Amino acid sequence: QVQLVESGGGLVQAGGSLRLSCAASGRTFSRYNIGWFRQAPGKEREFVAAVSRVGGSTYYADSVKGRFAISRDNAKNTVYLQMNSLKPEDTAVYYCAADDLVTTGPGYDYWGQGTQVTVSS
Repeated sequence: QVQLVESGGGLVQAGGSLRLSCAASGRTFSRYNIGWFRQAPGKEREFVAAVSRVGGSTYYADSVKGRFAISRDNAKNTVYLQMNSLKPEDTAVYYCAADDLVTTGPGYDYWGQGTQVTVSS
């Protein structure tokens, strides 16, 4: 089992940057794929990005390709989501999730509590 805590959200102007962190507990962090999802008010949760267990593969939603970058530091049990060129439509609660099989799908087993990202125009 793994517990996840997101941080780094906040209010930023359009065109700005934020870096989200997902800190995990447990000694088996490296066995999990880690994904970032987001949910805007009135919308369904959607996939944003994912990184494989050993960090060799990364995956992105088309809407964030070229602007967001996901990375992981297994020594620190942390995954990062660097978000650049932010747009108002990136406004959402961002969640990180862990699973030992799933990468881009919704079937992650473990979820954090979320962190709010608000992009003003």
